[in-house]
Amino acid sequence: MKSIVVFALFLILNAVGIANAATITDATGQVIEVNKPFTRIISLYGAHTENLFSLGLDKEIIGVSKSEDYPPRALQKEVFDYRGDAEKFLAARPDLVLIRPMIQRSKAKLVAKLVEAGITVVSLQPVNIDQTFSYWRALGILTGREQQAEVMVEKFKAGLAGIQHRVAQIPASSRKRVYFEAIHRKMKTFAPTSMAIFALTSAGAINAAPDAKRVRTSNIAAYGKERILARSKEIDVFLAQKGAMNRISRDTIINEPGFAAIKAVREGQVFLINERLVSRPTLRMLEGIRQIGAILYPGIFEPLAISQQLSGK
Repeated sequence: MKSIVVFALFLILNAVGIANAATITDATGQVIEVNKPFTRIISLYGAHTENLFSLGLDKEIIGVSKSEDYPPRALQKEVFDYRGDAEKFLAARPDLVLIRPMIQRSKAKLVAKLVEAGITVVSLQPVNIDQTFSYWRALGILTGREQQAEVMVEKFKAGLAGIQHRVAQIPASSRKRVYFEAIHRKMKTFAPTSMAIFALTSAGAINAAPDAKRVRTSNIAAYGKERILARSKEIDVFLAQKGAMNRISRDTIINEPGFAAIKAVREGQVFLINERLVSRPTLRMLEGIRQIGAILYPGIFEPLAISQQLSGK
């Protein structure tokens, strides 16, 4: 509960002090007063980077993490590794370093050195769609792009409304039950309140694992093979995210011992989707929802390259 309250990201106008100053509260409970936009930014999380570019920033981004892949311009930025020492960060003279809670917990010494050097370090990572909107607005305040952040929110809502119009055409009796795999080797799914399940249900699916319990405060939920197989007759589609978190192939799922009992496996309804389209708080989540919709209801959603989903590309 504390983490949820902390990450509410109260965007409070500062009634005293410099005009137009604002404050945000990050995931650690730190209150950051923004008197002017930050202009030398190092982003250590791909979602931060993608969203900064969506806000129209480029030259202000002076460094990114080593796992960047989108947008293409991000690949032209200098790479910083939070597992390294602080010297490279200090030499770059950033005024803002954007991290997420995992880095805050695991690399506290690095964070402390940056703060000691006078660099503002902000930890952000939303866990649901409402927090995502607040998160985009927080990035807007930090960078002086408040209006652009509102455009992002409205663009997402408009895109989602278009998807919901299509989903409304699907009778309740025709909705497919989908098991959404997060990590195959640990037999984990997503927490019911996660953005991945939001993407799944927004595409018109019924979550086949609504009783999954989240692991700590993450979006991942423990489930286990026994519970999956207990629902084997109910699972119309087996969907798995594919990426760094879940290096999986369709054949691995199909050939998993015991999985032949699952209805979706028997009927060839096993699909993969890029994890970055369903697990990251960016505008591309709309693309992820549309791809899920095209997998489940190809006659209602625009035709997409389902063959790519089958091959895991």
